[in-house]
Amino acid sequence: MHLLILNGPNLNLLGQREPEVYGNQNFDSYFDELKLQFPLVQLDYFQSNVEGEIINKLQEVGFSYDGILLNAGAYTHTSVAISDCVKAITSPVVEVHISNTFSREAFRHQSYISPHAKGVIIGFGLKSYALAIQSFL
Repeated sequence: MHLLILNGPNLNLLGQREPEVYGNQNFDSYFDELKLQFPLVQLDYFQSNVEGEIINKLQEVGFSYDGILLNAGAYTHTSVAISDCVKAITSPVVEVHISNTFSREAFRHQSYISPHAKGVIIGFGLKSYALAIQSFL
């Protein structure tokens, strides 16, 4: 099984940014833990703060990978272009959020990705990614 974890804007700041919301661990160290936890899954990781780069990566892998874990960050609530791309590709996408977006600002309650996703995992901290991987197994 070949999966991509695709993180959007500001998620490169995990471990530094708002630790009360996102925790103290950076994503690189958590990614190493995921690879150990799921040794039979080939995991790739990509992060970008740029909407077009996220779309390019989705198009690059979206017809060949077994699945994509997408945390589009704030683009979840604003990007029709990413939504259209998720709809266009054939690899299933699980939308992932570290925080409970429904306990935050009202604008975070709307997702343009959810209607085209296989499922949505929200609010379990970094463990949300492990839950998403398990959904593919």
